[in-house]
Amino acid sequence: MQILHDHISELLPGTRIWYDDGKDEKGKIVSNPTIGYGEYTIQYANGSEKPFFQIGLSANSTGISIYILGLKDKAYLSKTFGPSIGKASVTGYCIKFKSLKDIFLPVLDEAIVYGVQSTS
Repeated sequence: MQILHDHISELLPGTRIWYDDGKDEKGKIVSNPTIGYGEYTIQYANGSEKPFFQIGLSANSTGISIYILGLKDKAYLSKTFGPSIGKASVTGYCIKFKSLKDIFLPVLDEAIVYGVQSTS
């Protein structure tokens, strides 16, 4: 996690860094703690908005997840980066892998940069 945090911080210099403890407004745990990078505005269906991170880094029981938030095309990540990233599960907004050695880091970098550029 530290290696990935340092790497993402170098990849996105000057980017805002967040820490989300995974708790909702009532203090209930709803997700794993996440380190966030960058900033964009989430627009909810009810019309409300709030600032949030563009890229998330989280450890979980099966390994590591990188969240790329705010993408309009939910198939883009898996189609574009899935075939070449290595041993990872790629969904509409998440890249999951067990260990850093399981993935091809330059492809992860491309996905992260794409995510930041598409929501900036």
